Amino acid sequence: MATIRPAYAAAVTHTCSLASLASDTNLIAGRQGTAIDNSASPIMDALVGGKVTTGTSPTASRVIEIWAFGSYDGTTYSAGAGATDANFSPTGEKSQMRLLAVIDTDATSNHTYEWGPVSVAAAFGGIMPAKWSVFFVQNTGVALHATAGNHEVKHTPVTIDAT
Repeated sequence: MATIRPAYAAAVTHTCSLASLASDTNLIAGRQGTAIDNSASPIMDALVGGKVTTGTSPTASRVIEIWAFGSYDGTTYSAGAGATDANFSPTGEKSQMRLLAVIDTDATSNHTYEWGPVSVAAAFGGIMPAKWSVFFVQNTGVALHATAGNHEVKHTPVTIDAT
């Protein structure tokens, strides 16, 4: 009888330029990452996580939100998102994405917050979309840290090993 267990691949870095991401009081204007295409080499899940660093003198008791969006047909994405790393404002449609994490922030300058791992499949009801990515928005009162290396988004692909 075969043993079925998860198999974890090496972590994959996302392209999502979070350096200097502006604060938005309404938590609408943010940054979307480049879409990950799983259609050629399907996976059962992706455990996504990373780090994000606030800028200088953020306001206490604010948040950084991380959302997932996917494609239902391979070209059209949830909430009007796109397939490339870009600024994005899902006005009136943010509810069409899936909330992955909310980071409660403090007033510490240059504070690095690590988040994840979060199951992307679970966010989409247990099934991975063929194409997906993440969206960040924050209201800390200041732009995120300006150094790109102080931010990171990665996912670990998960498949099934039946041996």
